[in-house]
Amino acid sequence: MAYLLDANVFIEAKNRYYGFEICPGFWDWLLKENNLGKVFSIDKVGDELSSGNDPLAEWAKDQASKLFLEPDAKMVEAMERVSTWLNRQQYEAAAINTFLEGADFYLVSYALAHNHTIVTQEVASEGKRRIKIPNVCVGLRVKFKNPFEMLRIEHARFILQ
Repeated sequence: MAYLLDANVFIEAKNRYYGFEICPGFWDWLLKENNLGKVFSIDKVGDELSSGNDPLAEWAKDQASKLFLEPDAKMVEAMERVSTWLNRQQYEAAAINTFLEGADFYLVSYALAHNHTIVTQEVASEGKRRIKIPNVCVGLRVKFKNPFEMLRIEHARFILQ
């Protein structure tokens, strides 16, 4: 099973739980798992992260060629399924347009096309003004986890030496 990480996983890790200066093991683990073909994200997420002016932006730029996957034909085909599903729901038109213009649309489409599990900090919502990744995942039967679930499933260990 491969995981696709949402931008908020990287941002929250940097800002809260796994800052580069307090838990470099988290970032090393991501790269190790990426090398094993288990942890990725998509280029749109990489672009979001790289646009900043902080250590996360520099880290994302350094990892761009391996960690952040480019769109492929299977993903492009899946985009139609995601778009069709969204338009059949009760979301406001502005919410649908916002989702379709953002990285989340590509993330869900890539996961759907390749049977990957999305890792996100988002939680499902009953609101109709903003579309959350977990809602789309449930609707399209795409697996999703929060970062802590992924770390537990994969037996990640950040041990002081």
